[in-house]
Amino acid sequence: MNEFDQFIKHTLKVRNYIRYTDDFIIISESAVYLQHIIPKIQSFLKERLMLEIHPKKIGVRKYTQGIDFLGYVIFPHYILVRKKTKKRIVKNLKKKITCYKDGLISRESLFQTLQSYLGVLSHADEYDFSNYLKNQFWFWLNE
Repeated sequence: MNEFDQFIKHTLKVRNYIRYTDDFIIISESAVYLQHIIPKIQSFLKERLMLEIHPKKIGVRKYTQGIDFLGYVIFPHYILVRKKTKKRIVKNLKKKITCYKDGLISRESLFQTLQSYLGVLSHADEYDFSNYLKNQFWFWLNE
């Protein structure tokens, strides 16, 4: 993907570009500019890297609506965890507690799972959800 990074930075001269593995975002004040470079990006990916962007994963939106990226929704002054991600965290944590109660995983493994999820939440403004998760964890564990 280095070749793609170089294309974005040096050929298209995009200033506000972030990529993590195969996910990327481009931020601009101009929706027209973004609409203009989308076909160029698609063409480069297809011709040079034999990759395609899923049509449903391309979006131009206002920054104030939030940017959905890597399980987070990034706003101008705060970051939230995507609702779908929160639901998945709760579901998976309940499943791990059941596995622990059934003797399939150790207490250490269960607590590592909780700490991992709290780590994900620590990168966002999710103090209330973190507290909810910790409280529910002990409730579900002692049911």
